[in-house]
Amino acid sequence: MKLDDKDIKLLALLQDNSKKTNKEYALQLGLSTTAIYERIKRLERTRAIRNYVALVDKAKVNRNFTVFCHVKLVQHVKDNIAQFEAQVLRLQEVVECHHLSGDYDYLLKIHVQDMDAYRHFMVNKLTAMSHIGSTQSSFTIKEVKHSTAIPL
Repeated sequence: MKLDDKDIKLLALLQDNSKKTNKEYALQLGLSTTAIYERIKRLERTRAIRNYVALVDKAKVNRNFTVFCHVKLVQHVKDNIAQFEAQVLRLQEVVECHHLSGDYDYLLKIHVQDMDAYRHFMVNKLTAMSHIGSTQSSFTIKEVKHSTAIPL
């Protein structure tokens, strides 16, 4: 799908605030409300826009303890990879999982209540999974920048 300049600007506006009306986007982009509606529908249909979500404040729901955990599998083979990925998808504390190159196989981003909750997660969920060779955890001191927007 080819995105033109108006599509890119519209996507940026939607990433900033997707609750505005089509009329508001139309005024900002110099297009008609119908043109905005049609562009948004096309972007949704082609999956350039995958979903609309509410961004929840971690502190308000008592999940403000953020951990980045590197995971190394015992052996980096297809079956272990598939099994680990299937299991990690079921862990609600894990909000991101990235398959990496380098010394570790995966990087997990985890949100829990506090250090005790993280210890419980590690002992009872993560390290209870088969094929995990080692882990290394880093704890967030301060979140300096956080964005869900894709740079356009």
